[in-house]
Amino acid sequence: MELSQLPLVLFLVLISNIYSQYTEEIPKPTVTIKPAQHVFRGETVTLRCDIYAEGVSSWRYSWYKDSSGNASSDQQEHTFSYVTESDAGKYSCYGGEREGSRTSRRSDEVTLTVSASDPRAVLSVSPQTWLTEGDPVTLICEVNGSSTGWTFSWFTVTVLSYNRYRYDLLSDSSRGAGGNYTVSSAALNHTGVYVCRAKRGEPAYNTPHSNKQLIWVTGVSPPVSLIVRPNRTQHFTSVSLSLSCEDQSNSTEWTVRKYTDSWRWLEDCSSSVSGSQTGSTCTITDTIPYDTGVYWCESESGEKSHPVNITVHPDVILESPVHPVIEGETLTLRCLYQNKTTPNLRADFYKDGSLIQSQTTEMIISTVSKTHEGFYSCKHRARGESPKSWISVTDMFKFDLNLFVIFNILKLLLISNIYSQHTEGRPKPTVTIKPAQHVFRGETVTLRCDIYAEGVSSWRYSWYKDGSGNAFSDQQEHTFSSVTESDAGRPKPTVTIKPAQHVFRGETVTLRCDIYAEGVSSWQYSWYKDSSGNAFSDQQEHTFSSVTESDAGKYFCYGGEREGSRTSRRSDEVTLTVSASDPRAVLSVSPQTWLTEGDPVTLICEVISSSTGWTFSWFTKTVLSYNRYRYDLLSDSSRGAGGNYTVSSAALNHTGVYVCRAERGEPAYNTTISNTQLIWVTGVSPPVSLIVRPNRTQHFRSVSLSLSCEDQSNSTGWTVRRYSDKYGLEDCSVWGSQTGSSCTIRSTITEDTGVYWCESESGEKYHPVNITVHPDVILESPVHPVTEGETLTLRCLYQFTTPPNLRADFYKDGSLIQNQTTEMIISTVSKSHEGFYSCKHRERGESPKSWISVTASDGLGLDPVIVGVTAGLIVIFLIIVFLVLLWRYRNNKGGGSQSLSRVSQHQNSSQTSEQNQSEAGNKTLMSDNSYFLNNQIHLCFTFHCDICRTNSVKTNVLLFSLLFIEDIVSGPTELTYAEIELKSTEKQKKNKENKGKSSESSDTVYSKLNLETHQAAGSSDVTYAQIK
Repeated sequence: MELSQLPLVLFLVLISNIYSQYTEEIPKPTVTIKPAQHVFRGETVTLRCDIYAEGVSSWRYSWYKDSSGNASSDQQEHTFSYVTESDAGKYSCYGGEREGSRTSRRSDEVTLTVSASDPRAVLSVSPQTWLTEGDPVTLICEVNGSSTGWTFSWFTVTVLSYNRYRYDLLSDSSRGAGGNYTVSSAALNHTGVYVCRAKRGEPAYNTPHSNKQLIWVTGVSPPVSLIVRPNRTQHFTSVSLSLSCEDQSNSTEWTVRKYTDSWRWLEDCSSSVSGSQTGSTCTITDTIPYDTGVYWCESESGEKSHPVNITVHPDVILESPVHPVIEGETLTLRCLYQNKTTPNLRADFYKDGSLIQSQTTEMIISTVSKTHEGFYSCKHRARGESPKSWISVTDMFKFDLNLFVIFNILKLLLISNIYSQHTEGRPKPTVTIKPAQHVFRGETVTLRCDIYAEGVSSWRYSWYKDGSGNAFSDQQEHTFSSVTESDAGRPKPTVTIKPAQHVFRGETVTLRCDIYAEGVSSWQYSWYKDSSGNAFSDQQEHTFSSVTESDAGKYFCYGGEREGSRTSRRSDEVTLTVSASDPRAVLSVSPQTWLTEGDPVTLICEVISSSTGWTFSWFTKTVLSYNRYRYDLLSDSSRGAGGNYTVSSAALNHTGVYVCRAERGEPAYNTTISNTQLIWVTGVSPPVSLIVRPNRTQHFRSVSLSLSCEDQSNSTGWTVRRYSDKYGLEDCSVWGSQTGSSCTIRSTITEDTGVYWCESESGEKYHPVNITVHPDVILESPVHPVTEGETLTLRCLYQFTTPPNLRADFYKDGSLIQNQTTEMIISTVSKSHEGFYSCKHRERGESPKSWISVTASDGLGLDPVIVGVTAGLIVIFLIIVFLVLLWRYRNNKGGGSQSLSRVSQHQNSSQTSEQNQSEAGNKTLMSDNSYFLNNQIHLCFTFHCDICRTNSVKTNVLLFSLLFIEDIVSGPTELTYAEIELKSTEKQKKNKENKGKSSESSDTVYSKLNLETHQAAGSSDVTYAQIK
C-alpha cells in the first residue's frame, strides 16, 4: 500500500468506529407478558415494555401488534382486562425520549397465545392410590397446556346426597406450592376422594375443579373383609358377581359401596344397572364394563374398610388374588377365556409391560417377595390381552395372626377353592321365550330355562328381571297367562345429535333422547355429561343455541315413566366435538378448469373435517372495483344437492370465477365463502389469439414478458387481462404497461403467475393462457394446445447459464419418462400424451408443472403423410396426361391434318417475323377448318386440413387446374413446350372484399399448363413446357 493512501484508510476506519460506537448505544427494549404468554379467554393480561439506557429519565412508548405500522398504545404497560382470541398475536414495542432526541431500537416480538377453551386442572397421584398406614403419597396438580404463574389448592369431595357434593379445602393446602401436595405418612383418615384447582393473576382467574382421585389407606388389621365371588379381581362381562362384607362378630351393619371409573362418584351397590343389596352382600347379576371400579365395606357410622379393585372385561382376563399377597407365600396366575368350556389359555404373562413367562397355562411364583409387586397381565396371540391388575405384597409381620384369624383365613381359602372348582365347569343356561320376544298385551308368554351338564339329573332354577337380586320364580318354566307392559324388560334409550356430532363454535346443537316402550305414554328424561352424576336437563330435547368448546363431551340419557314405575336403561354415550375454528368450505373442479364448448364440468364443494347435514350454494364472483366484489347466486344452484354442481355441456358464458358456501341447522349456520376457482370455456374457433413472447408458458423472474392480442382484422379493440391467485382479476395497467392490444411486463415476479386472456370492449373473453413465473429452473413448453400428429419438443432451462439448456430428467404426472437429456421429443403426439409435465436437474432444482393439452384434428382429419403422398400422386398423374397428349399431338402432325391451337398467347417484346408468319398460317388453317381438334381438360383437387381446434385455420393444400387446347403449328419440324402458370387468388379475393363481397379465409393456388409452339430458324418449330 502506498503511503499516500494511508490517511484515507485511517479516516474510513475512524468513521466506522465512531458509527459503530454510536449504534451500539441505541438500547433495545424488553417485552414481558404477565401472567404468561399462553393464557385463556377471560384472563387479565399485562404487556410491559422496559428500556434501559443511561441518561434517559423518561420514555415515550409505542406498542405494535403483528408488525402493524399503527401503534396500539403509548403506555409502558398495556392491560387486557378480559383477553379474547382476537388479542392473540405478536407484540413489540419502541421508545423515544420524552425530553430529548434519543430513540430505542424495536424490541423482539413476543407471542401472546389465547386459548378459547377453559383451562383444565389435572390431578394425579404418586406413587399410587393404594396405601398402607405410614406410606407416603403426593397429589400432583397441573394445568393442561400451561405451567406458568399458577397457585394450587386441594379439596376433599364429600357426597351429601344424590348428585350433591361438598368441597372442603384442606387446612394445610398451602403445602401445595409448586403443584405438589405431599403427605409423608398416610393415616386411615386420609382415605377419600380428592380434587384440586388452580388460579393465577389479579383479579384471580380460577380453573374448574380437576378430575377426582380416590386414595385408600388400609390398616394393618382391618375389622372387616370384602369377600369376592368368584375370588379374583378381573371378571367377564354378562356373569354374576357377589361381594360380601364379613367380620368376626356382626356383618349386618356393613354395606358394600363403590367408586367406578365411568361415573366418578361414590354410590351404593344397588345403584348399579343390575346390582342389588341384601344385608351385607351385594350381587351384580349381569356384569358390564361400567361396573369396573373400587368396592369397599362401609359401616353405618361411615367407617370404610378393605377396598378391592374390580375390573370387568370381555373375552380374556387374568386370574389374580383379590387381597395382598404375604411375603413367602406362593402366587399362581392364570389366563382365562370366556367362550371356552375349559377357560384356561396357554398364554404369555407380563409384569409392568415386560414379558416374564411365555406359552404356559399358569405362572407360579413359589416364594413371593416385595420385588414381585407390580402390574400383571396375560396375552393370547389369537384371543387377545387381559387388563392389568396390581398385585400388592405385604410384610407378614404386619399381621396379627392369632388362632381365630388363622381359622377364618383357612375357612375362606377352603370355601374359595370349593367355589373355584365348582365354577370352572359351570354350564351356561339357555333362555327361550314363546311365542316370541315381541308380543302384545293379553298374550300368553312362557319363559323356559335349559341347563345341560353331565351327571346332573335335577336343577333348582332362579328367575331374575332387569338385574334385580330378587328371584321371582324357581321353576324351569314361568308363564304369564295375560302379559302386560309391566312384564316387559327395561328399554334402552337412543341419543341423536343434530346437525352432527362434529360441529363448530356458534352452531345450534340439539340433543334428543328417544325411548321406545309399549304402554308408556310419557317419560321423564335425565341428561348426563362425561359420566357426571348431575343431570343437567330433564327434557327430551336439549338445545345449545350457540355451542362452545366447553359443551364438547360425551352425553347419555336415562328415562323414568311419569305416571308409573317403569324405568329405562342408560343409553350409550354419544360424543359431541366442537371445533374452535370456523368451518371452511373448499371448492374443487372435476375433471379440469380448462374446457372446450360442450365439455362437462362439476364443481365440488366440501366442508373440511365435516360432511354431515350441509346444503350448498354456488356463486359467480364479479370484480366491481379494486377490492370490491359482487357474489351472484346461480339461478339453478339447487342442482348442487350433495355438494356437486354439474354442467353437462359447458358454454362460453360459463367462463368465470366461482365460489361456494355451505349452511346447515335452524337457524342457518353458514360457512365462510370458499376459495375461488376460475373456469375457462374456449370456443372451437376463437376470433383472437393471445401471443406470448418468449413463446412458452413458464418464464424466469426479472425478465421482460410481452403478451399481445392478435386477430385477422382489427386487434385494437382487445386488451389483456389476468387472474392471479393472490390478487384476483386485474387489468394490464395494474401489473404492466398497455400499448394498444399489447401488454408488457418489464420485470417479472412470482406474483405474475396466473391466467391471462384477451378481452374485448364488450366484455368477450378469449384464448386463456396459463403463465408461470419461477426462479432458476423452468420447462420450455408450448403456449397453445398441440394438435394430434404434430411433434412436441420440451426443454429444461436454467436462468444463470449460457446457453440455458440443462441436461435433466423429464416427468409426466409425477412419473419419470426420460432422464438425463437436453430435450425431450415426442415425434407424433396423441391424446394419451396430455398431462402435467416438469423437469428436474439434480443440482439446479425442479421446474413447476405445466399442463400440455392435445387437440384432435377436425374436418377430414388427414394425416400430413397422407396429404404429401396424395399430392405426389396427383403431380405424377398430370405428367402422364401431358406425355399422352404430347404423343397424340406428334401422331396427328404426322398425318398432316392435326394441329394444336394455342390457348395462351406468349408475351414477348422481341417477337420475330417468323412468329408473325406462324400466326398468319395458323389463322389460315383455322379458317379452313382443316382437321381442327380442340380438347380442353380441367382438373381441380382440393384438400381441407384444420390444423388445430383453437386456430381452426382452413387451408387449401393443393388446387390444380389444367387446360389443354390443341393448336395448329406450321413447319416441317417442331419442338413443343408446355407452360404451367401458378397464380394466387388472394389478391383477387381482396379486391372482391373491397367491393363488399365476403370470401372464405383460404389461400387457393391455380396451376395453368400452356403448350406453345414457336417457329425457329430454318422453318423448324420449337415446342417447350413452362411452369409459371
